[in-house]
Amino acid sequence: MKIENPFHAGELEAQRLAGESTIAERNSAVIADSIIGGALPFLRQQKMVVLGTEGEGGQKWATPLFGTAGFVNPDSAQLLRFHRDQILSMDQDELWTQLYDGARVGMLAIELSTRRRLRVNGTVAARTDTEFVLAVKEAYPNCPKYIQRRVLTWNDGPAAGSNARASVGTALSPEAVSILESTDTAFLASGHPERGLDVSHRGGNPGFLTMVGANRFRVPDYPGNSLFNTFGNLLVDPQAGVTAVDFAQGRMLQMTGRAEIQWNQPDEAGLTAGTGRMWTFDVEHWRILPLPGTAQWEFLDASPFNPGRK
Repeated sequence: MKIENPFHAGELEAQRLAGESTIAERNSAVIADSIIGGALPFLRQQKMVVLGTEGEGGQKWATPLFGTAGFVNPDSAQLLRFHRDQILSMDQDELWTQLYDGARVGMLAIELSTRRRLRVNGTVAARTDTEFVLAVKEAYPNCPKYIQRRVLTWNDGPAAGSNARASVGTALSPEAVSILESTDTAFLASGHPERGLDVSHRGGNPGFLTMVGANRFRVPDYPGNSLFNTFGNLLVDPQAGVTAVDFAQGRMLQMTGRAEIQWNQPDEAGLTAGTGRMWTFDVEHWRILPLPGTAQWEFLDASPFNPGRK
């Protein structure tokens, strides 16, 4: 069922600042309080989803989860069951300490090979040693723009980088900067005190995340669905989490910190594809984790919508 008054004050303000309030109101028809029936089979076939969670002190983290098809199994349009024995992500990931009963969670189901994605936000309804259940509060599809197509397969041998050692820090290391500046795929977790958490995809040509300080990077904001869920959250709570994925080397850089939106920026190079919007991220803590060792990613092509694509 469509949600009445789907936007909080931050989202409404972001839509106003972007001059897209009318478009946002029209597009809000896709936001519902349950998952549409046609999306349930899509969820069952996924091998990767991304969760947005909160740590101590309100720190936000975006965590990709990998598993065999069926590790996300909808009980209904309002309950998603996650089977721990089918999830291949690392046990040392702090995600598992953040999935307690009642915890707020944002989820993005994203199928890179087809550029299909679905956002589902809610709370943890139950958790045991073998599974956890997400109660759906909000669900809606996203457009396929800016997604680089890749095919995920599982094999019996180690993937490149599977033996990488997990590392953590505050000041970004050379390895962390290298991942950040070479990635074409990132995920952004944000939240609102009453509405909950959200996680979204950010993509572009390698280099679309640009270092502008020792611990700060800048990201262009491309034209999207005009809902401004993420920017609306950041106007209310700038605490956010960004994860950059290095598929080639089998590792990911997770960062938590604070984001700041920059409106109406000069953009002679066309980095924002005409929006004039950018945001910066100040990294407070980071960690590098290897992707599952049996994951193999085949790159197919970059999104034709990426600004600056040759």
